[in-house]
This record gives sequence, structure tokens and C-alpha cells, in this order.
Amino acid sequence: MLYEIKKSLTHNEYHKTIFFSCKKCKNAKPGQFVMVWLPGIDEIPMSLSHIGNIQAITVKRVGEATTALYNLKEGDKIGIRGPYGHGFIKKGRKALFVAGGIGIASMLQLIKDYEGEKHVIFGAKTKNQIIFEEEIEKFANLHISTDDGSYGFRGFATDLMMEILKEEDFDIVYTCGPEKMMKKVYEICRERGIDMQASLERYMKCGIGICDACSINGYKVCKDGPVFDSSTLSKMPDFGKWKRDESGKKVPL
Repeated sequence: MLYEIKKSLTHNEYHKTIFFSCKKCKNAKPGQFVMVWLPGIDEIPMSLSHIGNIQAITVKRVGEATTALYNLKEGDKIGIRGPYGHGFIKKGRKALFVAGGIGIASMLQLIKDYEGEKHVIFGAKTKNQIIFEEEIEKFANLHISTDDGSYGFRGFATDLMMEILKEEDFDIVYTCGPEKMMKKVYEICRERGIDMQASLERYMKCGIGICDACSINGYKVCKDGPVFDSSTLSKMPDFGKWKRDESGKKVPL
């Protein structure tokens, strides 16, 4: 079904948030995704960055489909189906969120909704790729890292995570971002006995568990995920190492 873009917010030359109103998405869970159809171009999975009476997706411009999304304006229309998949599960009383790049969008609503003490690590390549800073600071303790040291902690999000864990204890860790980063988060949590959940990204065609394009070690990311807990991740030897391309061929991350 086609939905009109109610509002668009340009964060920088890479990122834009697109707002729409879809009744089926009103009660979606943080971490769930929708399939976004761009007529004549492609259909791609996108996490919901805002949930409620008005919903939104946040896009990073990297390829043909995401560039087309980025260039849309208020009043334009996009196809939305969903929401699909299993989202994050709220647990514990003190949570650490570790986001890399556009992965922050998948966890933004969870950060707002989580009831308890919250610390957010947001890692990006450089300062001008930091988004939602003011919004997050209203709800949580925000810690920023940049690869080039242009803002906040100099280094990777996982380096900053190690520093924070020297001072703080957490009941649960949530993560979304580049899979190699999430694999490191998983390893850190496993060593310390901290429960964690990660939102995985894989190439998707159907979004409902039919095509098998997004499978990883017997699990379908679109249907069984995209959010998996540490126990399930431990059964995925391909996690952090392999993915499948558009043809279904297994390729290294």
C-alpha cells in the first residue's frame, strides 16, 4: 500500500528521516522492520526509527534505492508493508545500547521506551555522521565515539564500551550496526556474562520467510529475527564472518 510522506528531516548529506502514517505500524515493536517499495526501483527492508501515531524510517544514502529514498520530499509516496520480524525485548533495570552508524535508528524507539537506567554508545566514522544526538540525550546518558576523533571518544564503539564497563555494570546490552562490531560486542558480553541482543542485517527479498535469501545457519533473519539473543547467536558460526549476496552466494563480511 502506498503512503504519503508527511514530513522529512534531513540530518546531513548522508542521512534523512522520513515520516508517514501507517495504521499497521502504529503498535510495532522496537527493532521490527518494514519493506519499503520504491516503484520502478526496488523494495528494501528498513527498521522503524519512530513508532506511534506517526512512524518513520531513517535512511543512509549508499546505493540506488537509498539514494532514491533520500531524495524524496513531503507529499511523495512510498509503499510500506509490514511490520515484520521479532523486535527487541525489554529486560533488566540498567541497559547499555551500542550502536554503529545507521544502526542507531533500529534502537532509537527502544532507547525512549526502556524503563530503567540507560547508557548509549553511538559510534560513527566522523562527527558529521552523528544523528539524533539531542533526541537521545533527553532519555539516556549518551557516549559518542568517532573513528577519526573528530567528536567524543577517539576509537571504535567497542573500545569505548570496554572503557565504560570498567566503571559500570549492566543487566542487558542491546546492539545494532556493522556485524563485525556486533560480533565484538557479543564476545565482550560473553566474557563478562552479560545478557545481550543484536539486530542483524541480511539481504532480504520477501521479508516473510519464504525466499530464504536472508538465512544464516538455519535461521531466517526476516522471520526469526532480525533481533537475536546471545544464546541464539552462539549457534550461528557465520555471525560476524559470512553473509550471502544477491545471488545467494556466501561471501565474507
